[in-house]
Amino acid sequence: MVAIAKKILPFEEFLNWDDGSGRSFELFQGVAMPLSEPTAKHENVVDGLCRLLNNHCQGLNLPYIPRQSKQVRLNNVPGENESSRKADIVVFTKEEWQRMRQTSASAAAYIPPPLVIEVVSTNWRDDYRIKLNEYETLGILEYWIVDYAGLGGIQYIGSPKQPTVTINRLIDDEYQAVRYQGDVKIMSPLFPLLELTTLQIVAMTQE
Repeated sequence: MVAIAKKILPFEEFLNWDDGSGRSFELFQGVAMPLSEPTAKHENVVDGLCRLLNNHCQGLNLPYIPRQSKQVRLNNVPGENESSRKADIVVFTKEEWQRMRQTSASAAAYIPPPLVIEVVSTNWRDDYRIKLNEYETLGILEYWIVDYAGLGGIQYIGSPKQPTVTINRLIDDEYQAVRYQGDVKIMSPLFPLLELTTLQIVAMTQE
C-alpha cells in the first residue's frame, strides 16, 4: 500500500475525509492508505453473504445488523496514531446500530463488533495473519475468513487447495479456528441456526 495523504488523521476525521478519487481507504497510524478494487466475484460473495445474513437476522428477529464495507477501529496504543480496517462485512449489535442512527457520525465499528467477515483476495496473508491478529487483539468474538477461490497457504486450507471457510472463535482471548470445506455445514457460534456451506458460498460467485 502507498500512502497518498501525509496529514495525520484521527479516526473520526478520517471517516469524513475524501480525496476526491472515489477510491476506498484504510487508516494506518493516522495516514490514509488506498485499497485495491475488488473483483466482480469478490463483490458477488460479499453481496450474497450480507444479504443472506440480513435475511437470517430478520427472519429470526436476531439482535444483529450486518453491513458491508465498514471501517473497524483498531486498538489505539497510547501515544500512537490511530488505525482501522475496512472489513468486507461487519455484524453490528442492533443496540450499537440504533445508537449510531441517533447521531450524525459516520457508521463504523467504533467498538468491537461481535463478528467480522473478510473475503480473501490475492493478498490472502493479510486475512490469515495480520487481520487475524488485529481482530483477536481487539476482542472480536468471531472472525470468518471466506476463501472462496482456495487462495490461502496450505497451512491454512490444507492440500490440495480448495475453497475454504475458516471460523475463528475467541476463547480465553485467543482465536480457535475450525475449517469448513465442500458441503459440510458451517457452524457459527453467533448464528447456530444458519444453514450454509462453502459450496453455497462458491455458487454466489455466479449470481
